Amino acid sequence: MIVGASLAGAKAAETLREEGFGGSIVLVGEEAERPYERPPLSKSYLLGRDDRESVFVHPEGWYAEHDVDLRRGVAATGIDRAARSVALADGGEVAYDKLLITTGARPRRLNVPGGDLEGLLYLRTVSDSERLGAAFRGGGRVVVAGAGWIGLETAAAARELGCEVTVAEPAPGALHQSIGLEVGAVFAGLHRDHGVALRFGEGVSEFRGAGGRLTAVVTSAGAELPADVAVVGIGVVPNSGLAEAAGLEVSNGILTDTALRTSDPDIYAAGDVTNAVNPLLGRRVRVEHWANALNSGPAAARSMLGQAVRYDRVPYFFSDQYDLGMETAGLPEPGTYDQVVWRGDVGAREFIAFWLADGAVVAGMNVNVWDVNDAIQDLIRAGAAGHRVDTARLADPDVPLGEV
Repeated sequence: MIVGASLAGAKAAETLREEGFGGSIVLVGEEAERPYERPPLSKSYLLGRDDRESVFVHPEGWYAEHDVDLRRGVAATGIDRAARSVALADGGEVAYDKLLITTGARPRRLNVPGGDLEGLLYLRTVSDSERLGAAFRGGGRVVVAGAGWIGLETAAAARELGCEVTVAEPAPGALHQSIGLEVGAVFAGLHRDHGVALRFGEGVSEFRGAGGRLTAVVTSAGAELPADVAVVGIGVVPNSGLAEAAGLEVSNGILTDTALRTSDPDIYAAGDVTNAVNPLLGRRVRVEHWANALNSGPAAARSMLGQAVRYDRVPYFFSDQYDLGMETAGLPEPGTYDQVVWRGDVGAREFIAFWLADGAVVAGMNVNVWDVNDAIQDLIRAGAAGHRVDTARLADPDVPLGEV
């Protein structure tokens, strides 16, 4: 059984069949939609460049064709580990030999006055994206709470659709918790160049409205920003309540080992909800990005089948904002590095940035430079093995990365 009709859950079901598993597979999800991918919701689908069908993991008929019992619009309400069964909100119950939890995460709510006003939006689901797109196409004034990836991607979409956009962020810079001040400054400059007003060091303290509809956003500095739409993008919370209630070990997500097994040997977890031991990085990480869902679902499926699994992927994510496209390997959070090395033309936004700790590469981002991410990941793996780099050669675009 798979609880969570997500990208991770759908890819796990696919992998079980590809690996020859002939038993029953039940995949349940609380959304009415079949499993879909989330990156387009803040990028191409939000902008209207891709049609709705493009976001789904599999075609409509795939689940029946592969004998996967997909149950939409039904949440799992409890796990009975002793009986090896899962209770469902519709009163049903499903027995399992192996259980995979891929329940993902939910947007962190901003609990300030006015949080129930019409015009205040979050982004996680297909319907959220559709509401945002419709609001942005009306033009007008948009205030975004949070300068993380979701906040900046929605800000870019709003600007491209003709809105006036302000971003309020309590941290000192853009993407501060994800990539630090140095490279975050590049994205701040990108948005300023496209007319976005950035208010760093200011959170949102209140939403104001008239007749139940949003009219303004008040920041922690006391500024009142007129707004027709507000988007809250202040991170997500793992949906680990089901696991916690069942007595599984939970701390910032469901704790798993390197094979994505939980504290119960018959229960596994994958995707955003999982706080897994990453043997490459030598620590636990909960990765909220598309590639982790794409890869950890299949890894968990193989682990459930008894195969030897060591989930040691280099974390990977990507973003598209305006005319900037980028890929990042590794997790360059503040405190994990002591140096940033640049290669290429930062002013033209065609470069690679490397984050180093004690001379070893811990992460790298290629911006409008392509077909280099595999080499960046090789450098990260070498760094994890203790190899330091010559920073002059690392910064020299005439030295192939494979030679560094």
